[in-house]
Amino acid sequence: MIPFNFQSILPTNEPLSVSEVTEHIKALVEGDDMLGDVRVAGEIGNLSRPASGHLYFTLKDSSAQIKCAMWRSQVQRLRYSPKLGDAVVARGRVGVYERDGAYQLYVESMVPQGAGDLFAEFERLKQRLADEGLFDQDRKRPLPSLPRAIGVVTSASAAAFQDILNVLRRRYPLVHVILSPTLVQGVDAPPLIVHAIERLNARDDVDVILVARGGGSLEELWAFNDERVARCIAASRLPVVSGVGHEIDFTLADFAADLRAPTPSAAAELLTPDITELRQAVDGLAGALSGTVTARIRQTRAQVSELQRALRLLTPDGQLRQARTRLDDIRGRLMSAQAHRLSLLHVRLNGLKAQLEALGPQATLERGYSIVRRTDGRVVHQVGDVAHGVALRVRVSDGEFVARVSESDDG
Repeated sequence: MIPFNFQSILPTNEPLSVSEVTEHIKALVEGDDMLGDVRVAGEIGNLSRPASGHLYFTLKDSSAQIKCAMWRSQVQRLRYSPKLGDAVVARGRVGVYERDGAYQLYVESMVPQGAGDLFAEFERLKQRLADEGLFDQDRKRPLPSLPRAIGVVTSASAAAFQDILNVLRRRYPLVHVILSPTLVQGVDAPPLIVHAIERLNARDDVDVILVARGGGSLEELWAFNDERVARCIAASRLPVVSGVGHEIDFTLADFAADLRAPTPSAAAELLTPDITELRQAVDGLAGALSGTVTARIRQTRAQVSELQRALRLLTPDGQLRQARTRLDDIRGRLMSAQAHRLSLLHVRLNGLKAQLEALGPQATLERGYSIVRRTDGRVVHQVGDVAHGVALRVRVSDGEFVARVSESDDG
C-alpha cells in the first residue's frame, strides 16, 4: 500500500478539507487491483431489504466486519435467498462511500460458504480447460438450419424435457426427437451423461444434440461442471447445444458446447425454425416461382411463334405466297404507273385537242369567218373562182345557207 503523503497533494501547509482527504482515500482504495475483484468469506449480519430491491448487510468474522451493498440487478440473479447468520462467500469490489466516510464491499455475486468452495473449483477447472483451447471459438461447429432429428440428453421425467417437446411441437413439428435418457444430478450423473452423448454420436439419423436440465443450485448443476462431460461435449462428432439451468447459470458444458442457450426451452427455439415463418417464406417463393415460370412460358411461346413464322416462309407454300405477294406488289405498282402514264397522256391529248380546236375551222367560223363553196364543193379562194349568177353554199358558225353571186369586182 502506498503511504498517504499530504505533501504530495498539498503544496503548502494549508489544511485539507474533509472531501479532499476522502477523495484521496477513495482513489487509493479503488485504485488497488486486489480490491477491485475480491472474494470475502463471512457471516451475514444487519441484513436489510428496502423497497428499492437493494440488499444491505455486513459481513463479519470473529474480529472484524465490513459493510456490504448489493444492487437490485445483482440481487435478482441470486440463486438463493440470503438470511441473517448465513455463512457466505461474496464477490465484488471495495469502494469508499464518501457521504459516510466509510469503505464497503459492493457485492456482485454471493453463494453459501460451501458453494464457495465449489465455485473456486469451477473457476480452476474452467481456467485449465480454457488454457487447453477446449472453449476456443474456432472449435465451434455450425448448427443445421433445418434439423431432421434432434437428440436430447436429459432425464425422461424432467420438466425440462416436456418444455422442449412443447416448444418443438409448436415451432417445428416436422423434427424427430430422440431421447438419450440419463441422470442429470448427483455423483453418478457425469458418466451417464457422457454415455448418453456417445450413444447419439453413434447414430446416423441425428443432426444435432441438445444437452438439457432445468434450473437449480450450484450443487444440483455440478454434474455439468464435470471435466468428463465438458471434454465429451467438445469431442462430439455432432454439434451440441447446451440448455442447462436458467439464464444466470453457467456450467462448463455451456463453454464446451457449440452454442449456449439460457434455458432448455430457449435451446429448442434456437435449434429450430418457426414453421409459420417457413410457410410464409415458401408461399413467397412459390409466388415468385410461379411468376418466373409464367414469364418464361410467355417468352418461349413468343419465340416459338416467331420460329413458326420463319419456318412457314421457308416452305414451298411459304415461298409461293411470298412470290405471289411480290407479284401482286409489282402488278399494283405497274397498274399504278400505267394509270399515271395514261393520265399524263390524257392531259397531253386534251392539250392538243384544245390547240386543234383553237386552230380548226369551227373556231375560225365562230370568230366571224365563213367558208364559201361552189355547188361542186370547191372552196372559193379568190374572186375569180365565181361568176355572176353562180349559186354558192356559205357555211358560218351555226350552219349553212345558199347565196347567189350578183356581181363581182372583176367584171
